Amino acid sequence: MKIMVAIKRVVDYAVKIRVKSDKARPIEHKPSSGVETQNVKMSMNPFCEIALEEALRIKEAGMASEVVAVTMGLKQCVDTLRTGLAMGADRGIHVETSGPLYPLSVAKLLRALVEVEKPGLLILGKQAIDDDCNQTGQMVAGLLNWPQGTFASKVVLDKEKQVVTVDREVDGGLETLCLDLPAVITTDLRLNQPRYATLPNIMKAKSKAIKKFTPEDLNVEIKSDIEEVQVTEPPKRKAGVILSSVDELIDKLKNEARVI
Repeated sequence: MKIMVAIKRVVDYAVKIRVKSDKARPIEHKPSSGVETQNVKMSMNPFCEIALEEALRIKEAGMASEVVAVTMGLKQCVDTLRTGLAMGADRGIHVETSGPLYPLSVAKLLRALVEVEKPGLLILGKQAIDDDCNQTGQMVAGLLNWPQGTFASKVVLDKEKQVVTVDREVDGGLETLCLDLPAVITTDLRLNQPRYATLPNIMKAKSKAIKKFTPEDLNVEIKSDIEEVQVTEPPKRKAGVILSSVDELIDKLKNEARVI
């Protein structure tokens, strides 16, 4: 069985995000999302790392024959793809695009790649830390008409029965789903701890194959009904106030904060 894993290049989680000064420019005039990305450290989305790690563990357990990492976006995304190959993916696919990609477009591209590659399992991170959309996995499952297990905290594959059991954390506790393969899974933080790419594997990754596509090759039209109007920083937190009595605290909560 082949496993396909979608990975995304994002601003590194440890970097302080800065909004561009041209944040109000029309979307057609800017390739970015309104956040400064020049000379900023980029890395693989943490949820995507977890998705790739789970795919690699399934393969190491003898349940899969191949792990294919897929990324979409600018040519710089190949660097992130190489990281995935260094972690252990067998080969990579890069769909090169120049403009912004929104979840529905990504889902359509993934559907087209699934039709080409015929994987038995598609694994994605539950969301990306740059836009927090949490939509792509659900959308691609709908387009493929595949069962889906979202926010997975545990994945158990039964190759003989061709099913996968997914534990997912919900408000009421733990929910367990049994999905027929092929299926779509999106990963949560508690699923696993991703491995580090070792130096020998980083060197090996340079020789691993990366196949390139364009949206036109896959017969997918990239368009969106969403227009990003403006990106702004959150308001700065006001300084705290020291109060002299409980009565003063109650007065401020009632008349200024209006919470009681």
